[in-house]
Amino acid sequence: MSISPLSPLNGMDLSAGLSAGDNFKVAWQSPSNIALVKYWGKKDGQLPASPSLSMTLEKAITQTRVDVIFGEAEKGLVSLNGSIDHPFLPKMQHLLDWMTRQIPCLSKVTLRATTENSFPHSTGIASSASGISAFALCLISIAGKIHGLEGDPADMMRMASFAARMGSGSACRSLYPGFSTWGATPLFTGSSDVYATPIAEFVHPEMLLLRDAILVVSASPKSLPSTRGHQSMNGHPFFSGRIMQANRNMEETFAALSANDFEKLGMVAENEALALHALIMSASPGTMLLKPASVEVIHRVRDARSSGLSLFFTLDAGANVHVMYQAGLAVAVEKFIGEALQPLCENGRVIFDSCGTGPRKLNEATAGS
Repeated sequence: MSISPLSPLNGMDLSAGLSAGDNFKVAWQSPSNIALVKYWGKKDGQLPASPSLSMTLEKAITQTRVDVIFGEAEKGLVSLNGSIDHPFLPKMQHLLDWMTRQIPCLSKVTLRATTENSFPHSTGIASSASGISAFALCLISIAGKIHGLEGDPADMMRMASFAARMGSGSACRSLYPGFSTWGATPLFTGSSDVYATPIAEFVHPEMLLLRDAILVVSASPKSLPSTRGHQSMNGHPFFSGRIMQANRNMEETFAALSANDFEKLGMVAENEALALHALIMSASPGTMLLKPASVEVIHRVRDARSSGLSLFFTLDAGANVHVMYQAGLAVAVEKFIGEALQPLCENGRVIFDSCGTGPRKLNEATAGS
């Protein structure tokens, strides 16, 4: 695209002069998301090889708070949760470096951030999506405050989505409530490879009430970082077939969401989850991310569905399983989860989540405290 969404924040200076008294705080909460059509494989420029579609979650969130300080010698992100060696800090620093080239005023400040997840990170529950999208929102807020620009909320979310993808591709889809897509597709006017597109307005209202139980089979970090997993698609023997499958499944998923066809949605989502893990296992070298308990959960979900209980599973690139179901069946499905699936989880941990309302700005008065 010829004009960056970040253009309104480019090229301004700090000629008014800012001193220690101008220090401030920002804070954002952003959700994880679960991809129903997966993003796996990318092109140069952090662009997706095929379109993806996800549901934003409500309880699986990251809260990020940033102290913005003027006048210190060391600039940039100097600490995360009080540490200069936090494992997530390099990913955040990478995003900040890229955004600083787009928005020069970010080079003038010192940042100290704190972040907290409501769920285990690096386990295949898209903690990078929630963490990077929250940090991107903080950086956009910082630049806007420095320049005295409020901006239209829709423009701000597009800016954050455009920027967040540079830190984590799936993060760009966490900026919107309900459902969103990433990747140019003829299905949606305005869809793009450089930021996500919200599609909740095209989705049947019943689908916006979907529930998602996240079964924490393992809280240990996964053995395949997402960056390396995407790289494994370069030269993968099934890559071209994957592109065709993703585009076909995008059409099927959107049709199911708009028609409130839960069964079709479930069948496509399960196909996508198994295809993702097949690609991971058949790469060179291949990796097995599923645990024995993951496979047992899948079997028990399918057995329950054969017995008449309407639910389906999906997974991202990890061992933990999402079980999705309609709000009207919550009592029956959650009883089944408690009896048949929760014993398979590490320490019995299940996060009962739902289709979410998107990011929200937190009280700046307590940010960074």
